[in-house]
Amino acid sequence: MIEPYAIGGAVGATFYLEPVATLDVDIFVVIEPVPGSLIANPKRIYDYLTARGCKNEREYIVIAGWPVQFLPPVTPLVEEALEEAVIRDVDGTPTRVFTAEHLAAIALQTGRAKDKARLLLFLEAGVLDSVRL
Repeated sequence: MIEPYAIGGAVGATFYLEPVATLDVDIFVVIEPVPGSLIANPKRIYDYLTARGCKNEREYIVIAGWPVQFLPPVTPLVEEALEEAVIRDVDGTPTRVFTAEHLAAIALQTGRAKDKARLLLFLEAGVLDSVRL
């Protein structure tokens, strides 16, 4: 149903940095257009999850208490991040996560103040591979 996927955003960054407050989990996934439509719509994902007890809340679906947003890869950088995501263990479950380098590059590309602050945290933490950048 949801392949390939990868966690990005602030939650993705917590695999490399100290946790920070965030509203939601950003899960990037290739979303196929609904037949007869040119627009990618996560409705099939939301329908699948609500049938299994998850709740819709505005633009989120709440999974295990976390508001989750399913996002398509809208730039070549995010497409690459999705393709090159790494596996991390989350309570015994293998989970795909963007690399630190991709998260830092996306933060720079996005350019919001909170993303610039996250970029500085990546630089200060020494978790970036300068060759990959």
